Amino acid sequence: MMTRRDMLQRTSLGFGSVALTSMLHGENPLAARRSHFRPRAKRVIFLFMKGGPAHMDTFEYKPLLQRDHGKPLPFAKPKVTFAATGNLLASPWKFKKYGQCGHQVSELFPNVARHVDDICFLHGVHGTNPAHGGALLKLHTGADNFVRPSMGAWVSYGLGTENANLPAFVTICPTLAHGGVNNWGSAFLPAHYAGTPIGNASIKAKDAKVHHIKNPKWTPGQQRAQLDFLKQLNHDHLGGVPNPILESRINSFELAFRMQTAMPEIQDIRGETGATRKLYGLDNAVTEDFGRQCLMARRFAERGVRFVQVSHSDSKVQWDQHGNLRKGHTEKASEVDKPISGLLHDLKARGLLDDTLVVWSGEFGRTPTVQGSGMDGRDHNPWGFTMWMAGGGVKGGFSFGATDDYGFYAERDKMHIHDVHATILHLLGIDHEQLTYRYSGRDFRLTDVFGNVAKEILT
Repeated sequence: MMTRRDMLQRTSLGFGSVALTSMLHGENPLAARRSHFRPRAKRVIFLFMKGGPAHMDTFEYKPLLQRDHGKPLPFAKPKVTFAATGNLLASPWKFKKYGQCGHQVSELFPNVARHVDDICFLHGVHGTNPAHGGALLKLHTGADNFVRPSMGAWVSYGLGTENANLPAFVTICPTLAHGGVNNWGSAFLPAHYAGTPIGNASIKAKDAKVHHIKNPKWTPGQQRAQLDFLKQLNHDHLGGVPNPILESRINSFELAFRMQTAMPEIQDIRGETGATRKLYGLDNAVTEDFGRQCLMARRFAERGVRFVQVSHSDSKVQWDQHGNLRKGHTEKASEVDKPISGLLHDLKARGLLDDTLVVWSGEFGRTPTVQGSGMDGRDHNPWGFTMWMAGGGVKGGFSFGATDDYGFYAERDKMHIHDVHATILHLLGIDHEQLTYRYSGRDFRLTDVFGNVAKEILT
């Protein structure tokens, strides 16, 4: 497969100069592109729960785990584990059936539970790495041991953006730990496909802004003249020879200039009604922070941003309860339950849920066996856990796959992270085997050489 860059390098300098000049004078590399086939979803909102929520305490009810509390696990544990664990630990929370589908949801998520008929639960997901750093990279980039483009960067590369004045990929309050920028970076893809971070996990959502979005010194006309002059200098410097790094830098300057008109309006939520603010939990100190992130995700999505990531992460508890499970999971769930419910309700009311794919996941699940003293902790578990999707062409009120009777290993209709990525791309109208980029003599893709689409969950 010959890329645009290969073609320019192998053809005449004159033709390369014409192509480069076209790019420098108005071509937008993030312009919307045609998908491989008719998409079910136009955009993705990825709700990332950093630390690893316990699937048997949230969305996958395990009656035998409740029955056999305190007994030894009746089969072998993985050969490689993050930490030592003991006997079985029943969920401290009660489960209840919701909706017409009757899916059982923990009392940790009473608001999300009201939307089960719009949610497709994936209970047989599994990964390969029991450490946070490797698991985060696997979920976000498809690789846990190499620097690869992130999922959002691949989607930006494949589809571009529907709003010329905004990035194709935005990440709201992302974590700086466990891979940091690699989880939303572009790696060897051109830099303009990387995610644009709005704040980070150590900043309150209300303070997460695009800084210096307005130039108090120069008028837009003066800035335009400066950029045009800089383009000409760069064009003269290139001398007709393409330079991908410089091209991306020029593109970033152009996008930053255009964002001055669009970004302030998106980040100004004063026009949102009181009812909408309450829907997302902005009237409550517990839910206000994540609620604001979810509201911003809706605002970005409705304006054509292709991939929006929202991270629930902080430097204190996260979802990583090796101990204090009851306190930690209760606290974390109370922060996100209402905002997520509000987002689903709002998207549906605005007619956006049909073509917006909402994805909820941590980097892994947790063990059904106890860790630490006091019967109040769970270890990392990448061998079987739950993700869920809503909208965007997936079956609502549907459960696909399962872990074993106790929740340790994915057992039925298993989905590896590569399969999850392949399915997300398919819903966006992208054949994951055709979304490739040639680098260092090899064609790369998000799913590497793996991945099967879970066609059973498609509408």
